Amino acid sequence: MLCALASCSSGYRAPVEDRHTKSRSAPPSVYNVQRGDTLYSITWRYGLDYRTVASANGISSPYTIYPGQKLYLKKKAPSASRSTAVKPSSTQPTPGKSSATTKAVPRTTTTSSTRSSGKSAGKPGATVSTWRWPTAGKVTRGYSSTVHKGIDIAGKRGDAIVAVAAGRVVYAGAGIVGYGELLIIKHNEIYLSAYGHNYRLLVKEGEQVKAGQKIAEKGSSGTDTVKLHFEIRKEGKPVDPQKLLP
Repeated sequence: MLCALASCSSGYRAPVEDRHTKSRSAPPSVYNVQRGDTLYSITWRYGLDYRTVASANGISSPYTIYPGQKLYLKKKAPSASRSTAVKPSSTQPTPGKSSATTKAVPRTTTTSSTRSSGKSAGKPGATVSTWRWPTAGKVTRGYSSTVHKGIDIAGKRGDAIVAVAAGRVVYAGAGIVGYGELLIIKHNEIYLSAYGHNYRLLVKEGEQVKAGQKIAEKGSSGTDTVKLHFEIRKEGKPVDPQKLLP
């Protein structure tokens, strides 16, 4: 009792757990698509390659999925390798409530409650010619292949977050635990980048973005400090962003 009181009076605070690690649990064999999911957000959550899951379930570009559809994540789907899609009957699903504040861009697509990510997302290819830093600030935590799949960059609320390379926004929302308000951008068939804990999103799913374009404002959604959590995935697997950034 005295020890407990002493701990309280000394100002001791329990450490904050790393929810990025906890959010990537082992994928289930079968995943039931929820409203607001995209193929990219589902595969990002479980550290999978979207192309592998799409192929296993007989889903082709633009990778449209529907609420209630069963996706096979661990092995090939039965019945000619095609997943069961519960399509809308006479009307499209009502779009989910979005927290994004959008900018006008030349090409956009309509976002439904469970979303397609556009016919193409950046030019096909294996490389990105030029990467750039997503925001200014000090890197407060680096990449670890086992416990921290990206880097954290400190700053002030409202600091600009920019696209590290050209591409298409394939997810915008807060549906993945541990990331807060999150953007995922597909740069080509190999690379995806993610920007977490934003205060405000400035682009929406389906929008094409340019390298260096402001896409969000830094915040603390889903965490207790203002920072950008930034990740890059290559063929579905996390890589150290600092080995690619200039």
